[in-house]
Amino acid sequence: MDIHKYEHLVPDVFLFVDRRSFADWEIIRSTIDFHDLSFIVEGKADYFINGEKFSVEAGDMLYVPSGSVREAHTFAEAPMHSFAFNFFWTGADNHVHLPFETVTKHRMTKEILDDIREFSHNWMGGQPFYRMKARAIFQLIVYRLLNITHHQETPLLDPRIHKVMAYIMDHYAEEVTIKALAEWIGLNPVYLGKLFKQNTGSTCKEFLNRVRVNNAEMILSAGGFNVSEVAEHCGYHDVAYFSNVFKSMKGYPPSAALK
Repeated sequence: MDIHKYEHLVPDVFLFVDRRSFADWEIIRSTIDFHDLSFIVEGKADYFINGEKFSVEAGDMLYVPSGSVREAHTFAEAPMHSFAFNFFWTGADNHVHLPFETVTKHRMTKEILDDIREFSHNWMGGQPFYRMKARAIFQLIVYRLLNITHHQETPLLDPRIHKVMAYIMDHYAEEVTIKALAEWIGLNPVYLGKLFKQNTGSTCKEFLNRVRVNNAEMILSAGGFNVSEVAEHCGYHDVAYFSNVFKSMKGYPPSAALK
């Protein structure tokens, strides 16, 4: 999963339904221009997405992306109760599909259910700024789902590497070397380098530069400092080297980020 393609997405929930279906509930066949993210609490139903049948029951999550042909019906002996979010991505991003199966089993975690309940209370209450709060809660739900999916696709991070990454982020402005990191964590430098690359896909040096450059970009865009001052603040004593690293990572020179 390319996690970066989802970082900038901002949802706008235009409909939320605490759907307690009657025995004859159905959705008439139609093409939707929104995304449907539904969580099944009780009962069961059959959905037909682009002509393919999907059965859902309590504990399942249903995701129907924008542009799909959707229809559904529940069962008289087990009417479906679900929480349904119909949403758009703001701007020109509504074509982006989330990396979820149409039906995902056992996705109703306690945290997500608590978020849905908070969303429901906020939505029904309709207090000032409720839509802003609704957007924030829904974005948290999507974040939790993406995080679960990401960790299912990638191995769990070695706790030693997690500690090293945290150390780098806390001390990025200082002199940080693989030798010093290895000594601090109690590993051989060569082994630490291999373990770090295996867990993160980057070398320690690449990760350090990413942390430094991301912080430099934030400082430059906030204003009040020149490029040389920001380079020094972020651990670079050679401004030319800092500029080269910054441009190779961001695609533009640090001077372009100045406010």
